[in-house]
Amino acid sequence: MNESVHLGRIFGIRVGANWSLLVVFWLIAWSLADTELPGAAPHYSHAAFWLAGALAAVVFYACLLAHELAHAVVARRAGMVVDGIVLWLFGGVSRLEGDAATPDTELRVAVAGPATSAGLGIAFWMATLAVGQPSSLLSAVTGWLGWINLMLAAFNLMPAFPLDGGRVLRALLWRRHGDKTRATASAGRAGEMFGYVLIVLGLLDFLAGATLGGLWFVFLGWFLLGAARAEAATSVLGMELAGLDVGAVMTRHPLVAPAGVSVERLLEEWVYPNRCSTFPLVDADGQLTGLATLARVKRVVPSQRATTTVGEVACPLADVVTCSPADDLVEVVGRMARSADQRALVLDGGHLVGIVSPSDITRAHEHARLAHGRAGRIGGGR
Repeated sequence: MNESVHLGRIFGIRVGANWSLLVVFWLIAWSLADTELPGAAPHYSHAAFWLAGALAAVVFYACLLAHELAHAVVARRAGMVVDGIVLWLFGGVSRLEGDAATPDTELRVAVAGPATSAGLGIAFWMATLAVGQPSSLLSAVTGWLGWINLMLAAFNLMPAFPLDGGRVLRALLWRRHGDKTRATASAGRAGEMFGYVLIVLGLLDFLAGATLGGLWFVFLGWFLLGAARAEAATSVLGMELAGLDVGAVMTRHPLVAPAGVSVERLLEEWVYPNRCSTFPLVDADGQLTGLATLARVKRVVPSQRATTTVGEVACPLADVVTCSPADDLVEVVGRMARSADQRALVLDGGHLVGIVSPSDITRAHEHARLAHGRAGRIGGGR
């Protein structure tokens, strides 16, 4: 769900698209031009069907954008930080930093998207009635847009995390029991079950001969299954790390390497002797220039390691997550998850004082779970 193309800003919210959007765009245009529109309005040319199908696909993605903007605007009004919106293969996603502070806020943010899609669906159906020509190409397009938006609203309201309906379920359980962790776990299990159901339905459709539709359900179910697990785990992690700052978990005084050394020399003089996998890079003046990870270094074939500098394969400093020791850990973890190397350099007064890696987060997570477990046992003993 990473942004491949920046599309601009709407209401100050960054909007981008992932290259996978083109796949579904073509499938929508093709299915409309080849099947839907000829069946609803047969007295048009093949070129007209393709033009209408392409325009309908553009409007459909505009509707998806409106759905996500509704989430983002309501979230921002509630005081949440909105990192942006990305349109991609399975629709769109609003990148919100952190969870809602209260169940009522969660409920409002979750409902905003489906409500917008439902409103658009009704508007397109009214436009179809206003056209008043059932066999016209325009009424066929508006009718399809009305149907697809209503389907989008209904699907997103399924009580399965991380769909909007799953977030509604979490909000209601959270409000009822007062336990966000318990609510998140329940909503996550519902999301996993729904993912399995979609996979089974897709396989049955595939066996029945619906090749494209069946595979689509399988892929969608697989995505929801993984997303439910990942989002539930991320949400629980955020709650367990709440209140910690970066300085409490960072690895202090990381080993740096010159950006101008060869990959071969980095391996021989820095990686092997120190058993490190990440190195902040500095230039001849000692200024930070980027971040080199073992994963990036491994992409250089052995025959080119002696002639390729580390700086050539490293992540530029502008793309590296940076923070201060006093920054909120959960917020920084969110930014790390969306970065290419999933690491953060910790700066204090412009000087490098530490680094945060996935292993630091895992260690902090384990310590938090041990502390919570110990507190629970003490409380139970009383």
